[in-house]
Amino acid sequence: MRLSSFIAGRIAFNRSGSFSRFIINIAVVATAISVAVMILAIALVNGFQLTIQQKIFSFWGHMHINQYQPNAGPLTEQIPFDADTNMVQYLKNVKGINTVNAYATKSAIIKAEKDLSGVIFKGVDRRYNWDHLQQFMQSGSTIHFNDTSYAPEIIISSTMAKELQLKVNDPLIIYFIQGAGLPPRARKLKVTGIYKTAVEEYDKTYVIGDLELVRKLNNWPEGSIGGYEIFVDDYRNINKIAEEALNGVPDKLFLRSIQDIYPNIFDWLELQNKNEVIILIIMTIVAVINMITAVLILILERTNMIGILKALGMRNSRIQNIFIYQAAYIVLAGLMIGDILGVGIALLQKATGFLKLDEESYYMSAAAIDLHWYQVLIINMGTFAVCLLILSVPAMVTRKITPVKALQFK
Repeated sequence: MRLSSFIAGRIAFNRSGSFSRFIINIAVVATAISVAVMILAIALVNGFQLTIQQKIFSFWGHMHINQYQPNAGPLTEQIPFDADTNMVQYLKNVKGINTVNAYATKSAIIKAEKDLSGVIFKGVDRRYNWDHLQQFMQSGSTIHFNDTSYAPEIIISSTMAKELQLKVNDPLIIYFIQGAGLPPRARKLKVTGIYKTAVEEYDKTYVIGDLELVRKLNNWPEGSIGGYEIFVDDYRNINKIAEEALNGVPDKLFLRSIQDIYPNIFDWLELQNKNEVIILIIMTIVAVINMITAVLILILERTNMIGILKALGMRNSRIQNIFIYQAAYIVLAGLMIGDILGVGIALLQKATGFLKLDEESYYMSAAAIDLHWYQVLIINMGTFAVCLLILSVPAMVTRKITPVKALQFK
């Protein structure tokens, strides 16, 4: 066993300009590129999913509590119910829940001097936690509530501001749809802030204003709301938190996660996992084919050596181990270089954002990176194991080489 590893090491680390050295260098480079691509693929998919999910959750929370409505969609206006301070207090005491905000929505049309835009008016109250939305504010400020009436202010997206040619402190007229054949009710509001999530479903649809305005337009009694949006510490624990939260929610109310409200977005994000798997499989196949080719060429070049070793009495298994060890050296070198290259590019992208994206298509201006060290370890262990397992097959070619023919081989 030691003799096999010694010979493999002498071949692998031979510094002379032999053909073996050239083949080994190509194999190392190809393996390194495959590993680096796999690391970057996982980091980019993780970062993309995390960024989109954070934007979705930051704008609308992780869970909603509303009156039950069959076949209700994301744009469906809510059935009002009385704000329940006891339920809110219970929810805030549930482990994992950090914020509970009241809200209500109403369909509307915004009219500026040069254009019209259909929107959903999201009303919030003075207790609304702006921390989650603050990261998306591009200019202006949040709503200034007052004690006498509703705040005549509105926050719109940068997309709407551009289409309607509006800026902070500009007035606009918003027409609220009443339904039941009633004419829209117009209100003049002032743009107090402009936000941008880069998520088209939000930026082209939602504006934010005072919940009290929704109450007055709908003739709701004081204290009525459309629902609660709930923020949790870790979205991966949504199902567990929802089970505990349901114990404090009255039967007349319905709790659902944001995945249930926007399933198309999360189905799209889930599709990225399939793309990730496909990339990993392809790059693993490339690495394996590269290693098989390299080992076969090395065996062919070392045919004379194999014949001499067999003539001296070395067993087939030990000769086979020479090339398996040599492949292991190549794979390990490729893994080390691939790790440095892949992790290095990932950290550089995370620090500088040099790889830019079309924000309208990808919902972010630069490729996001989210890399976990255990994933790098799995890639390394998986690549090493698969390559060595499969390379035992071409190495068995040495068994078919006879000393007489090998010594005659030129």
